[in-house]
Amino acid sequence: MSTLITRRSFAAATLGGLLLPQAKALSSWKLATGYRAESFHTQNISTLAREVGVATQGSFVIDIHPNNTLAKLNDIRSAVESGKAQAGESILTSMTGEIPLAGADSVPFIVSSYADARRMWKHQRPMLEKHFQERGLVLLYAVPWPPQGLYSSKPVTGIADFKGTRMRTYNSTTARIAALMQAQGVDVPMVEVGKAFAEGRVDNMITSAVTGVENKVWSHVKYFYEINAWFPKNVVFANAKAMAELEPLARDALLRAASAAEQRGWETSERLAFESVEELRRNGMKIERVPRDFNIDLKRMGERFSLEWVRQVGPEANGVFIPYFTQA
Repeated sequence: MSTLITRRSFAAATLGGLLLPQAKALSSWKLATGYRAESFHTQNISTLAREVGVATQGSFVIDIHPNNTLAKLNDIRSAVESGKAQAGESILTSMTGEIPLAGADSVPFIVSSYADARRMWKHQRPMLEKHFQERGLVLLYAVPWPPQGLYSSKPVTGIADFKGTRMRTYNSTTARIAALMQAQGVDVPMVEVGKAFAEGRVDNMITSAVTGVENKVWSHVKYFYEINAWFPKNVVFANAKAMAELEPLARDALLRAASAAEQRGWETSERLAFESVEELRRNGMKIERVPRDFNIDLKRMGERFSLEWVRQVGPEANGVFIPYFTQA
C-alpha cells in the first residue's frame, strides 16, 4: 500500500512539474475597439484571436471588447499605453493630436485607389512605428475602410456645380471641402441623412458606398461618383511591455496572425467596396464615372490640401509624401 501511494505521489509530482511551465505560459489579453462586433474590422480581429489561440494551443487568449465597452474610441490609445488594455484598435485620424503624421490618412484627393493606399502605407508605416515605440506601443497592422465617394442629387461635371448647394459635413476635412467648392456645409448625423435629402436640407455628401448601403440612401439621392477621396485606416496595436512579457511562441504567433490579418483585411475592404457600389446600382442609383474636368479639379484640390498638411506637420510629412509621389 505504501509503495502504491509513493508511486502515485511521484507520478503526481512529475505531472505537476511537467504542467507547471504551461501554466506559467498562459497569457490573457484584453483588446479594446470602438467598433461594433459586426464590423469587418472587428471580425478580422476575431479571426486573429482564433488563430493565435490555435497556434499556442490555448495558452494565449485575446478577449475582444467591441463597441467602446472597455474604452471609448478616442481613449483606446491611452488605455493601451497605461495597460488598462494590452491591445487596441483605433482609427488613425483620431491620433493626429499626439501623432500628426497619422493625419496623412485624411488628406483628400491624393490617394485614388487601393494600390495607391498600399503604397502610402508602405511609406507611412515605418515612421508611425517609431512614434508608437516612443509611447510604449507596438504597431501590429492597419486596414483601410472602403474609400469615400460622392453622392449627389444632381449630375456633376465639375466643382462649379457645387456652388450654392448644401453639402453634408461631419468633420473639419469635409467642412473645408464644402468651403472650397463654395457649397454650404450642413452638419447632419448619418442617421438623419435620408430625411435631410428628402427635405432638401442636403444636396450632396462625401461618404463611403458601404455607409450608403447601410443607410439605404437610394431612396433620396440618385448619383454616386467613385471619387475615392481618401482611404481612412484603422490601426491595431499592443502595449510594448505586454508584448515583451509574452512567451516567444505566443509573440511569434501574434506577429504571424497580425501579418495575415493585414492582408485579409485589405482584401475584405476592397471586396466590400465593390459589393457596396453594386448594391447601390441594384437599388436604382446611377454609378457615374468622374468627368475629366471634375477629376482635374479634385487633383488640384488634393495638391492644395497636401501642401497645407506638409506646412502644418513639418519636415516629417515629406518623409511620407516625397517617396509616395516619386517612388513605385
